Amino acid sequence: MTRLNAGGSTLLQVRVGIATGLVVVGDLLGEGAAQEQAVIGATPNLAARLQGLAEPNTLVIADNTRRLLGGLFDYRDLGPSAIAGMDHPVQVWRVLGAGQVGSRFEALRAASTPLVGREEEIALLRRRWERAKAGDGSVVLIVGEPGIGKSRIAQTLLEELRNEPHTRLRYFCSPHHQHSALYPSITQLEQAAGFRREDTAETRLDKLVAVLAVANQELGEAVPLLADLLSIPTSGRYPPLNLTPQKRKEKTLCMQVAQVEGLAAQQPLLMLWEDIHWSDPTTLESLDLLIDRAATLRLLMVLTFRPDFTPPWVGRPHVTLLSLNRLPPRHRAEMIAHVTGGKTLPTEIADQIIDRTDGVPLFIEELTKSVVESGCITGAGEHLAIPSTLQASLLARLDRLAPTREVAQIAATLGRQFSHELINAVADMPSARLENALEQLTRAELVFRRGTPPDATYTFKHALVQDAAYSTLLRSRRQQLHGRIAATLERKFPEIAAAQPELVAQHCTSAGMVEKAVEYWDKAGRLAVQRSTMAEAATHFRKALELLGSLPKSPEERSIERSLQLALAGALTAAKGWASPEAGEAYARARELCRDAPDGAQVATAWAGALSYLHNSADIRGSHELANELLQLSERRNDSETKLIAHRNVGISLLFRAEFSRALAHLRRSIHFYDQARHRPPKLTPHDVRVTCESFVAWTHLLLGQSDQALEQSRSALDWARELSHPYTLAFALHVNCVFRQLRRDGAILQERADELVEIATEHRFPHFVGTGACFRAWAMLEMGGSIEETINRMRCGLAAKRATGAEIKVPYYLGLLAEAHRRANRIADGMSLLNEALELVERTDERWYEAELYRLMGETLIIGSDRNDAERWLRRALQTARKQGAKHWELRAAASMARLWRDQAKCIDARALLAPIYASFTEGFDTPDLKEAAALLTELT
Repeated sequence: MTRLNAGGSTLLQVRVGIATGLVVVGDLLGEGAAQEQAVIGATPNLAARLQGLAEPNTLVIADNTRRLLGGLFDYRDLGPSAIAGMDHPVQVWRVLGAGQVGSRFEALRAASTPLVGREEEIALLRRRWERAKAGDGSVVLIVGEPGIGKSRIAQTLLEELRNEPHTRLRYFCSPHHQHSALYPSITQLEQAAGFRREDTAETRLDKLVAVLAVANQELGEAVPLLADLLSIPTSGRYPPLNLTPQKRKEKTLCMQVAQVEGLAAQQPLLMLWEDIHWSDPTTLESLDLLIDRAATLRLLMVLTFRPDFTPPWVGRPHVTLLSLNRLPPRHRAEMIAHVTGGKTLPTEIADQIIDRTDGVPLFIEELTKSVVESGCITGAGEHLAIPSTLQASLLARLDRLAPTREVAQIAATLGRQFSHELINAVADMPSARLENALEQLTRAELVFRRGTPPDATYTFKHALVQDAAYSTLLRSRRQQLHGRIAATLERKFPEIAAAQPELVAQHCTSAGMVEKAVEYWDKAGRLAVQRSTMAEAATHFRKALELLGSLPKSPEERSIERSLQLALAGALTAAKGWASPEAGEAYARARELCRDAPDGAQVATAWAGALSYLHNSADIRGSHELANELLQLSERRNDSETKLIAHRNVGISLLFRAEFSRALAHLRRSIHFYDQARHRPPKLTPHDVRVTCESFVAWTHLLLGQSDQALEQSRSALDWARELSHPYTLAFALHVNCVFRQLRRDGAILQERADELVEIATEHRFPHFVGTGACFRAWAMLEMGGSIEETINRMRCGLAAKRATGAEIKVPYYLGLLAEAHRRANRIADGMSLLNEALELVERTDERWYEAELYRLMGETLIIGSDRNDAERWLRRALQTARKQGAKHWELRAAASMARLWRDQAKCIDARALLAPIYASFTEGFDTPDLKEAAALLTELT
């Protein structure tokens, strides 16, 4: 007989069966909760010792030992077995090897109170698991109030599936990381890779590669993407991806899905996501992709959350919502009996627990433990005061662990999960005292431990336990602890401070270290921008601005505020689009802050953003007024950045107001101030100013009737956009080029440009351009002889996608194209309705560059409807408007439409007299369809 010593106590009896050659780990030596907790606390060390006793297939343990060891190992039931030295058969289990568990909570939770009253819920999860194993993936959403048993149900499922071959992934969201992009995924990946603090970057990269290779052999993109997410340099081992931040984010999310697909292809996969009410916005995006894909994989996803979170996935065929109710009195009593180990509480006390806990399992468990620890069972509880709330019960238990109170408070200040290294660095106490306190908290099951010190990590049993411990701190002590944590992270854990600046910012904020907090919130925001997690970035910048508002307004603070406000506006624009009211408000505030800023680039950026918001919202009057205001300001400041933006935006607003000649002068003036080295995107604006101006110059030349000059300028703009290799600039250039080619009626080239626009806009997720590209694709198809009905359907979808972004600019133009398609389909009433809607927008927004053409289209539609008198009235209005605007392009079209109407009325002389002088005024562009058709009509009228 051999005794195995673990943690300083002889805990298990090991008997060696000489005849069978098996090693049997037998019964506990003694009884009682205290000894059981000692076993639980010592199990990680014990597990390591057991692994060294023999090969995995020669190690056998008794049944009660298996229950204590939980999921630290995988087992096979060998049934009752005769063991040498014992006078009765023993139920034994063969140890197959280390279990696939992600945390100590996961491995040992079975040793605590068993699940009570949830048989139906577990049965449902098992049914979904069976479906998932067959390839019919499922998602189960478990909703319930705090302490109701959401995590316990998930854990029970893990325990029931322990002996089945499968892969499991577990993710925990945190209230302290709701704005840390992909925090649950980062934490899970770090734990799966087994990162240690002393690991070099090279070692971490090797560990990451090993983890990723399990699911996918093609790692050329996966490694650099996920290494960047974990702030691990790839040291030249992988070529740079050269992606925009938005594209990098998109590919990172898709790579996570690919990893899940790879794991599920090998064996059934169970994914647990806990507390998603605390998830960050980017994690929710990731969950959207995973849940969409889950239906066709061997995958069961279980997500837990509180009732105040509204999941967007309810109603999908493969998604089940499971609501947890409170336990009835019968199950409450059963649970109390389990917690007391079958020992009987005085009836009046048991009744009080049943009544006061109101069916919340966590409250039942904690209140019963509180009563047991008070000595009620042994007769010391005759006058026991029963806590009336879960918070009070938890505080009572902490009070009885008085020597550990300080450690519990420090731990609660660190967060729901914390490492041994970090609490050791912060606690400022002897290591033996700290470890003893942590051991007591672990034995009391107030925290759970994974690993062994100094590599251990700890997790509070429940967020409510952490809250209870934190609530015992006085405000001054809280601030002191948060300040100490922030300083420790800066000095001793710089890699954490660099990778998670928002964590340092939170502690600085709670410590009242305002200036330092502002610095770290700013760092967190800019890191989020680099990763294109814009929702999180906006939150970080807002927090920095809020704190900054409490400081005296020195010149330095004003400069920081301007920088932060511009950063916030940029993040909101990227997250919500140029027409977002939130972005508009942010840029309006930035404009006011930057009005007198010494830095011309800040002024230019602030005004450019505000102007872009007004323009994309189709507030042409407001945009024009603000552009003129900036022009006056730029003359007083005499700096090139403000003049560049002022002339650009005055020119654009004049173009859309149909003041074409004046627009041309300002757009050319803006190009004069452009400096390639200083103004390449995104230094002042998200797309290149030269490309913008040249594109609009081409557009303006065309409407003025200068087609050849327009074509040369359009080619220059697109060539420069390609040379810059800046995706958003190229998408913008292609978009304006599509307008230009549609106005010229170059169907074949329009189709080519539209295809390229949709491709790049889809790849880089520019929804505005995806929508407009779809419109141009449809129109090109119509010009090339395609189906009219299909054109109409595609254009409607494209226009809806564009408007869904909030952008209203050029909507009258797209409505006009859609009306023309309806006219060609002989759907006169629909066409008239669309044109009336477009003209109402013209009057409301003052967007008039397409106004004359809308009048002409109205006349053409009325001709088809046999209302020729009214048609002539509209065509005359088109001619008058075009002449007033100097838009020879529209004038020629309106004149040709009138000439055809008069020809059909046998007024050929009048028709020729109208069209001939307009045609003769053109000096270029004779190869365009409009001029060719006008020449042919004049010949016919001779």
